[in-house]
Amino acid sequence: MTMSIRRGAAALAAVALLGLPLVAHADNKHVAEAVEHAKGAVSHGKQGHADAVAQHAEEALKHAQAAGVKNPHLDEGIKHLQEAVTHGKAGHADVATQHAEAAVTHLSEVK
Repeated sequence: MTMSIRRGAAALAAVALLGLPLVAHADNKHVAEAVEHAKGAVSHGKQGHADAVAQHAEEALKHAQAAGVKNPHLDEGIKHLQEAVTHGKAGHADVATQHAEAAVTHLSEVK
């Protein structure tokens, strides 16, 4: 009986340890998507397309918020994405682009 309890505990520990990287990977997928959309916002902003900056920044923001990790760089990235959306919708492509660039910088640091 003691042997089967040990095996059960060992199996449970293995499942728990193997499950943790899968959760982290899922979170990182959202961060990676946020970075890609933020880069798209920057690209459009450099072309003067304020509306496209807002659209890409909004999509990046959704992914960043869905990442669900505690990280100060994620928090800062979210703040800059919110500003990029606000300025993009106001037609300020240059300021929106600066915020999108800052978001890329911060989101790229999320581990």
